[in-house]
Amino acid sequence: MQERKCEIENMEESKGRVCVTGGTGFIGSWIINNLLQHGYSVNTTVRSTPAEHKRDISFLTNLPGASQNLQILSADLSNPESFSAAIEGCIGVFHVASPMEFELKEPEEVMIKRTTDGAVGILKACLNSNTVKRVIYTSSSSAVLYHNSGKDDNEEVVLNESFWSDVDYLRASKINGWFYYVSKTLTEKAVLEFGEESGLDVVSLVPTFVVGPFICPKLPGSVRASLSFAFGNKGPFGSLASLLQVPMVHVDDVARAHIFLLEHVNPKGSQLKQIEGAKLQNLSSKKLIEAGFVFKYGLEEMVDDAIRCCKEKGYI
Repeated sequence: MQERKCEIENMEESKGRVCVTGGTGFIGSWIINNLLQHGYSVNTTVRSTPAEHKRDISFLTNLPGASQNLQILSADLSNPESFSAAIEGCIGVFHVASPMEFELKEPEEVMIKRTTDGAVGILKACLNSNTVKRVIYTSSSSAVLYHNSGKDDNEEVVLNESFWSDVDYLRASKINGWFYYVSKTLTEKAVLEFGEESGLDVVSLVPTFVVGPFICPKLPGSVRASLSFAFGNKGPFGSLASLLQVPMVHVDDVARAHIFLLEHVNPKGSQLKQIEGAKLQNLSSKKLIEAGFVFKYGLEEMVDDAIRCCKEKGYI
């Protein structure tokens, strides 16, 4: 988790209505589940689709407490004003929605502009609501990892909120998914800059590779990749040994951290991660832990929970 903001106002202790953008996704749906369990009323947004391709969102409406405390509204990042109805009356907003595209199907500048303008537009709606006390923005470790540290390759680099991925390096190298990494980096910067300039309380949470069980019917890409060895394909992590080199975090810890940051009086900010085993780079969770957050899950539980869920849903 990162927070590049100095002043944070106290958050109301009582439960209230909150908004989660991107509620049908891996992280968004898990946050909704936990919020309902914590006694919050939740508005969530989903992208509108043509009637003939209407998606099944019963996995959300069937959550415990959803019938009384969950409202699902249509909104799209291409039209930031469409989020206003979902944000109205909310005390907190979790902006999780983000295009997860690793094939560049349109000009880079178009994709990035839609993502950054959409995020800033959502923040403007939060500011205009006069009820939102805090916004939690879900970033990605890809906004931190890709840069030239100037350190020797054998020297361990501890990455924290002072590090940003090098956009010029990404554009020049064109590594797999580079435009997504650029988008996450520039969007996080835009979100935090808006918070600084407007006075809106914005906290940025930066998860690493998210693993664990999933509520959504679609197999999350990070779960598929992390269980490459279980699915019998090569993929990025074709063995348990290669998987151990990746900083990982359990999806429930990610959801819990989001709610912690909404409720905590002064989160201060840090890099959110959970590292188990060997590691290629060290991403610091120091500030989050010092603020009082406690990680519950280790690597064994992440993998076991993911495999169990995949079996239950028929993926394995």
